[in-house]
This record gives sequence, structure tokens and C-alpha cells, in this order.
Amino acid sequence: MAQQQRRRTPRPESRAGLGAAFVLLFLIIGLEIADGGGRPNYLGLLALPPLLAAAFVPWRSVLCAGATSILAGLAFAFAHSDGWTLAIVLQLVAVAASTAIAIGVAKLRSHQLEHLATLTHLASVAQQAVLRPIGGQAGNLAIAGRYVSASAEADIGGDLYEALDTPYGTRLLIGDVRGKGLEAVRLASGVLGSYRHVAYERADLRAVVADLDRAVSRSVGYEDFVTAAVIEERGGTLTVVNCGHPPPLLLRRGKVIPLDPPAPAPPLGFMPTPPPRVERLEPGDRLLLYTDGLTEARRAGEFFPIQERAWGLLGHGTVGDGLASLESALLDWVHGVLDDDIAMVLLEYTATRPPVEPATPSWAVGEN
Repeated sequence: MAQQQRRRTPRPESRAGLGAAFVLLFLIIGLEIADGGGRPNYLGLLALPPLLAAAFVPWRSVLCAGATSILAGLAFAFAHSDGWTLAIVLQLVAVAASTAIAIGVAKLRSHQLEHLATLTHLASVAQQAVLRPIGGQAGNLAIAGRYVSASAEADIGGDLYEALDTPYGTRLLIGDVRGKGLEAVRLASGVLGSYRHVAYERADLRAVVADLDRAVSRSVGYEDFVTAAVIEERGGTLTVVNCGHPPPLLLRRGKVIPLDPPAPAPPLGFMPTPPPRVERLEPGDRLLLYTDGLTEARRAGEFFPIQERAWGLLGHGTVGDGLASLESALLDWVHGVLDDDIAMVLLEYTATRPPVEPATPSWAVGEN
């Protein structure tokens, strides 16, 4: 029903296209009247309005433009003092033929648009089934997630995120699959499926990464990979394990601190052995996780200054409010045109006081 409603609602470009066709028609009529020679010299130009309309509007609107052109041609033909000549008849036939052709083109275009809309809808459903919405409260963390597509027509890509409340604390994964389309969604699905299992089974985050690396290696070619960061909050201790992914940004008391890894590690698919970075969280701390589409968004060659603007955009209201502000500022920066999809997750540490006994981070716990 929703799809049918979208098809019935005229798009702005459809209205503009039909308007342009009638403006052209009136210009031709005005040109014919201004010629004032008593002989219709521009009837052949009346074939153009229906052809122009066919590029933008459904076939019924094309028929309307074509019928109006034919009626205008007949009016000029009847007004011709010397009666109907062979040239006039041929021009009227050409207008009728162009209308028929334009109707066929409009029908074909509408069929292709409906097919594309169906494929886009199916792709979006597939991605939504893979990329479950996250938000609300998990352990000591308030969480909000947002996916910003680079294309309004095709909301599909390889960016991924997940948040799980496990026996080892609240764990989050954010990642970016190399490539686009259904293959990227397939690989993202494999990574997320593996993570949703091992996050509950492995005490050590590095063991989680090893399992994810094996899952990627089984599913991709030599040049394919997945950048990823696995984050865990347990008892106020934050542990970050980074595999070639943009570093999370810690927002604390007006400052923005990139949580760069102690040493670089390759992405999943290249057997990474990343060292963990450990931070002690304070009440009110916020953490932004994101994919590289955010840092690579540019305007006139200038990248979006996320570190300079992060606190002003993300340090207010709820975590959901912060992500909404960031998305709005980002789209304004690029004038609504993104080159890559973006996944963003904003966390806030909501504990009011530290635990009596600091918890041992999972990376220091041996396997069960």
C-alpha cells in the first residue's frame, strides 16, 4: 500500500517536466501566431512537447500534452486560408506519430522505474534484516545508532554496527565492508552473524576479533576486507580493539579525544592481532563510533571537520539528539550529496558513580 501511495504521489520533477512541455507548446503557438503570414509554418514543432513530457511524466500526462499539440495543429490548419495542403497533413501526422512514440517511451520508463523501486525496496528490506536498529539503554550505556545512505534511491551498503549486553559487559561492533551492493550486504551479514554468537562466548575481545577474522576470510577474496572496531564497557572500564577502523572519539568535558590504538592493526581478513586500548570512563562521557564516510565527506575538497565540531554537535540533549544534529550538519556541509554511506553510533556512560571495586576488563580474563 505504501509503495502504491508513493507511485501515485507526483514527484516534483514530474510536475516540472509537464510544466516545461506546456511552456514549450505555448511558445510554439505564440511563434505561429506572431508569424502572422496566414500560412502555418511551424506545425512540425508541435511534435516536441509530448517528446519532452515523455522524459518526466506518466503516459497519461504525455497523452494530454500530445492531444493538446494535435488540437493546436488542427486549429492552425483550419485557420489556413488556402485549406489543407499536403505539407500541413504531413506535419499533423508527424505530431500524432511523435505523441504515440512518446506514450510508448513513457510507459517503458514507468515500467523501469517501478522495477527499480521494487529492487530498491527488496535491497532495503535485506539490509534492515541484517542491520537491526539499536538504541535505548544497555548496561551503563545510553545508545543511539544512525545509518546515512549516500543514495536516496538505494539505501544499501556494507557499513554495519551492533550492540549487545553480554555476560562480559556491553559490547559493540562497528565495521565497514570494502565495496557496495548485495555482495557487501552478504559479507556484512556474515560478520554480524558471527559477532552475535562469539560476543556471548568469548571473554577476551582479541578472541572475538580472531573469530571474526576467520569468518571474513572464509567469505571473501584476496582483496576483500572489513575494517572494524570492537568496544566493551564493563564496570566503567572501556576497552577498544581496532582493526584498521577510524578511531572512536571520546567526548569529555568539552574536549574531543581520538582513541587511537596503541599500535596499528590490519582489517579483518588479514589476520589482525590488535592490542587493546583501555580507558576509565567518567559519568557523562560520550563516545562516537563511525565509518570512514564521515571523515571523508567533503565540500570543495575540504573534509568535514568532525573533531573540531564533535562537542558542539554531540554534547547536548540525548544521544539521539546528538546524532540528529551531526547528520544535519554533515548533509548541510556536503549540500546533501554524500560519496559514501555512513554508520554512526553515539554512546553515553550514564553511571552516577564508579563501582566500589573496579571490574577486570575482559581482555585480561582467560578463556573459559
